[in-house]
Amino acid sequence: MLDLIVRALAWMLSICTPSPQGRHRLGTPPPLRYIPIPPPRFTERLDGNASPLIRPYVLTPTEHRRQRERRRAACLATLGIDVGPKQIHGVRVPAATR
Repeated sequence: MLDLIVRALAWMLSICTPSPQGRHRLGTPPPLRYIPIPPPRFTERLDGNASPLIRPYVLTPTEHRRQRERRRAACLATLGIDVGPKQIHGVRVPAATR
């Protein structure tokens, strides 16, 4: 029964819809043009002596202090307290405006 309904609908659609013609007709799409690219080959060796032996994430005491100040200022800013910078563009800012 289901097969009969499917055939009847297909027949009705073939009558009601125009058959595709010309360039845009239905059919198999053209095959995709795939050009394989060979993977890169590394022929040179890495020189271990050329890289520094310092870990870049280790901070100097001055950088550590500045980072701690920035974090403290960000934490206080969430509480509504502005500790701001002491100098802006090389000009000392008075304490009342900070």
